[in-house]
Amino acid sequence: MSATEIAARHFSAAIAEAAGAGHATDSVCRALLGLLVTKYLESRPVADVQSELHFVADNCDPSTDFMFMRP
Repeated sequence: MSATEIAARHFSAAIAEAAGAGHATDSVCRALLGLLVTKYLESRPVADVQSELHFVADNCDPSTDFMFMRP
């Protein structure tokens, strides 16, 4: 099982458990993002984590190709 598959399975379980407890998806996503950033900061410098987050934010539109992709 790949790291992506493992993460997706746990993410889906967290969303389902939160929904069952009456929590909004946005709240769970925000909490998970905070945990992710905290974990990153254990082994990566702040500037590196910021760069990672900027890359994701700059490329989060699913209808737009990444800058490095060719048509």
